[in-house]
Amino acid sequence: MTDTARPDLDLTISRIIRAPRPVVWRAWTDPASFEQWWVPAPSRCRVVDMELRPGGAFTTQISEDGGEFVPHISGCFLAVDELERIVFTNSLVGGWRPAEQPFMTAIITLNDHPTGTEYVAHVMHKNNADRNTHEEMGFYDGWGTVTEQLAELAERQA
Repeated sequence: MTDTARPDLDLTISRIIRAPRPVVWRAWTDPASFEQWWVPAPSRCRVVDMELRPGGAFTTQISEDGGEFVPHISGCFLAVDELERIVFTNSLVGGWRPAEQPFMTAIITLNDHPTGTEYVAHVMHKNNADRNTHEEMGFYDGWGTVTEQLAELAERQA
């Protein structure tokens, strides 16, 4: 999480994943593994770009109900601190180019925990309306579901 958490602008979800940090990190950073958990099943994810470096493109597509893949995330990595933190935004796209419709920045942190890894997804928005929209769109259900799917994958691989 950040030192400047703002409940009026931010949404956070966390979970203890019963797998070592390197396993959780790999599930997040390996495109084939990432595709297995990033969207709530039965929808499917396709990684188009995952340039794990500051300024690198982060682009995914989603297929709902087995249909055609359509755009999902088009963003940019801001920070990638191995085994510790991934920061991405859809306010920018690869190469630091401004995005058409900025909405959020996410900080994913991984910390050691006695039973595995503490996983925290902290999502920041530019204003309260965007934060509330994201919550109403099902932030806790959606991000909760994918965090559960991440945990299941990592725990199987551990």
